[in-house]
Order: sequence, then structure tokens, then C-alpha cells
Amino acid sequence: MGEVVVRTTDLVKQYGEGEASVRALNGVSCEIFDGEYLSIVGPSGSGKSTFFNMIGGLDRPSEGSVFINSVDIAQLTPKELAFLRCHTIGYIFQTFNLITVRTALENVTLPMLFAGTSPDEADEKGMKLLDLVGLGHRYHHRPSELSGGQQQRVAIARALANSPAIILADEPTGNLDLKTGQEIIDLLRKLNQEQGVTVIAATHDHKMLGVSDRIFHISDGKLDRVETQTPATH
Repeated sequence: MGEVVVRTTDLVKQYGEGEASVRALNGVSCEIFDGEYLSIVGPSGSGKSTFFNMIGGLDRPSEGSVFINSVDIAQLTPKELAFLRCHTIGYIFQTFNLITVRTALENVTLPMLFAGTSPDEADEKGMKLLDLVGLGHRYHHRPSELSGGQQQRVAIARALANSPAIILADEPTGNLDLKTGQEIIDLLRKLNQEQGVTVIAATHDHKMLGVSDRIFHISDGKLDRVETQTPATH
């Protein structure tokens, strides 16, 4: 195992107060290692999505801590947290979340421009990333002109824009057919193996579990068990 890149200690997320309160997370402690491919699974309402949002800095815990590269993200100012999310974490969503009026290349370069990269440098890197995900020839197309699988490839390229150490993928194959979903899984695993990016995926897709190094099973707001396996090769 590599170094610890994400660590949670006694993580609690509570919604509401008094008798009406609900604990979506109830004392989750874990470590996630540099360069691993981790899948988070659990039934609807198990706390899986809440846990995912916590480790991505998208939500704050009621109790406990989330450390990314040894930094307690709850102690960061909004500006510092935005900087960490921009430079350390790449996000991939089930619904792609592409900007409809912008081309594939413009969608990919936007995070770089926000981070202060010059437009020319951003375009050059954006084209390389689109080539990497097999879409260099569609750089000028808008999302409406791309298939679901192609849109997700653009989203993956965008997630890699600022060379993050961690990619967080929320049901990345959820809106795709089986064949396209398998292509996305293979692409994420390739990036994980060849570039050393840590991939953390919340998923119901059993094909994704087959390529995972470890699987976190979340149940009733707790980390029920951790499954370690030898990933299948393709």
C-alpha cells in the first residue's frame, strides 16, 4: 500500500434535531491509499452518498474529521477548500454535468482557466486529455452532439484537468449502457494504473467492483466491512 491520501476519523453526519434527527453517517473511520482503486457500495439510504460527499469536501461532518493529504479539511476556509478541490480532486458525476453551450474542449479547459492557466496552455493540455480519453476528434462538439459515453469521457478529461491526485466518481456508469459502461470502467482503471491516480467510486455496478483493489460496504451509516481483492485484468 502507498501513503494514506484520505483518512476519516469517527465521521458523523446528522440531519435534523431531537427525535426527528437522522444519522446518515455514524462513526466511520477509514484510510484510503495513494494509487488504489476503491469502490464504495451500499443500498439506497445507507449513507454511501453522504460518505462520498464528505471525503470530496462537498459537505461538512457534524462530528469527526476528514483528512486529505494530512490536512483536516474542516479547518480550511472556503477559499482554501475551493483551492484544494480545484487542484487535488477531480469529480465525475453520473449526470456528466457538462456545460451545454460549450464545446468538449471548452468544458475540459474551464477548470484550468479557473486555476490560472493561460488559455493557450489550457487548450494544449485540453487536447491532450481529450486524446487520452479517445475524443480528440470531437473537441469542437457540444454535449448535445455527443453520446452518453462520449459525454462521460469528456467529464473524465475535465476531472483530470488540473492533474488531481484523487478522482471521485459518483455512479460514473449509472446512465450508460453495458458496453459503454465497461469502456468507462476500463478507462478509469487505465488512468489509475498508468498515471497513479487514486480512484474512489460510489457505484452499484458489479463490473466496477471487479477492477477494484478494495470495496467499502456501507450499511446504516457505518462502514460494515472492507473487502480486499485481486482486481481482474482486461
